[in-house]
Amino acid sequence: MNQDDPRRRIPRTDHLLALVRDVQQQARAGLIAPEDVEAAVLDRARTRARASATTLRPVLNATGVVVHTNLGRAPLGPAAVEALVTAAGYVDVELDLATGARSKRGLPARAALRAACPQAEDALVVNNGAAALVLATTALAAGREVVVSRGEMVEIGAGFRLPDLIASAGARLREVGATNRTHLRDYVDAIGPDTGCVLKVHPSNFRVEGFTSEVSLAELRGAVGDLPVVADLGSGLLHPDPALPDEPDATTALRGGADLVVASGDKLLGGPQAGLLLGSGRLIERLATHPLARAVRVDKLTLAALEATLTGPPSPVSAALHADQGDLRRRTERLGAALDVPVVAHDGRVGGGGAPGVPLPGWALRLPEATAERLRTGDPAVLARIHDGACLVDLRCVPETDDDRLLAALRRALEAH
Repeated sequence: MNQDDPRRRIPRTDHLLALVRDVQQQARAGLIAPEDVEAAVLDRARTRARASATTLRPVLNATGVVVHTNLGRAPLGPAAVEALVTAAGYVDVELDLATGARSKRGLPARAALRAACPQAEDALVVNNGAAALVLATTALAAGREVVVSRGEMVEIGAGFRLPDLIASAGARLREVGATNRTHLRDYVDAIGPDTGCVLKVHPSNFRVEGFTSEVSLAELRGAVGDLPVVADLGSGLLHPDPALPDEPDATTALRGGADLVVASGDKLLGGPQAGLLLGSGRLIERLATHPLARAVRVDKLTLAALEATLTGPPSPVSAALHADQGDLRRRTERLGAALDVPVVAHDGRVGGGGAPGVPLPGWALRLPEATAERLRTGDPAVLARIHDGACLVDLRCVPETDDDRLLAALRRALEAH
């Protein structure tokens, strides 16, 4: 079927069955009369058909994983959502209203990035982190070599590998050092007339421990002369975060010697999917005027949401990362008491490749494992964690305003057990 085929608008069977099950559970719980079940199902089906313009379903994230890739990574805050609505219509994305002349695209978002990270002389926004890395290596090293440590040859999500991304744009990788140990002399020996840039990649989704050695940005900066040093940080932290002491940030990387920093907007920054480039004004201008920049250009919705994330209150990602353990326990125990189920200690995770192995201590409801499927297919959909033969419901990423909705969903799932 093509995209215009009307059969694509037929509701999914699992969605319809989930709706029926939810109404049946309401009747079993005494919330509606048995004879009203059929009418309630039809009414809810009509309401959903009118209300939903997309097949994407909202999900309550009860996994404890803050940046959950399968759930779209960072949830946007109210300011960013409001900005999306504003930008959905006609907006002055490339227009100077005062003069009526065309202006440069994305200037407010770029200004917001510079204000949020004053260590950067300039900033550029593209459509995702991989695009930012490809643009940087293409503009700086197309047809030339990119020097990188073998210990930093990472594979990102969906099987995409860093070497393949860089090679696809016409640069050649010059691998140096060993998987576990790379020394400054390895970089120096590899640099020659054909070197376009030196790349340092934070291995954000894994850790190498034991007999290891790596070269700092400051050491590289002092040894490679005028060659650009590019740091791919991945996670999108702009400043150090005490909760994640080993996670690199853009400010420290630029201060330490990086000429360009590459990061994602929809991870620890808590914004929309975007690739962020920060650093040398001269190099940012070189990237911005490269022909490839047009192919990876970001849209008005992303620019609006990113600006609002940078200038607005703390994001939902930040709130989840820094959630108070006492508050989490109080909320979890309230639900546990209402459902008569145990509350257990549970470590959340950053997710999205950030801070691998770093626990986020908290609490979870422990339910029968079979509850997980009923929660996923219910309304609202709830994604919990299945671990050690149990369904664990962690409230870290669930807004407190949704606690009662979650409680109702849990009650229906348990009553169906």
